[in-house]
Amino acid sequence: MTAESYAAHDLHRSAVERQLLIVGEALNNLRRIDPETAERIPDLVRIIGLRNVLAHGYAVVDDTVVWLAASTRVPELLTTVRSLLAQY
Repeated sequence: MTAESYAAHDLHRSAVERQLLIVGEALNNLRRIDPETAERIPDLVRIIGLRNVLAHGYAVVDDTVVWLAASTRVPELLTTVRSLLAQY
């Protein structure tokens, strides 16, 4: 999917935003429960910040930012999380 097709489909945008909300909430909980592990997540504060925008600032959601987070940053985050899980 391209950024343009993503932006053109309400259902896709809604689904991606929902999943990013869940990720941000989970990392926010991790930060509270296990701050040492949470500190090992790159851009933790930005991820949680995006969650907050998605949850509370629908009027200012930038589809380009969400698309870049989903297409670029989530795969990087997944690699980090898998690495952390393998250590436990």
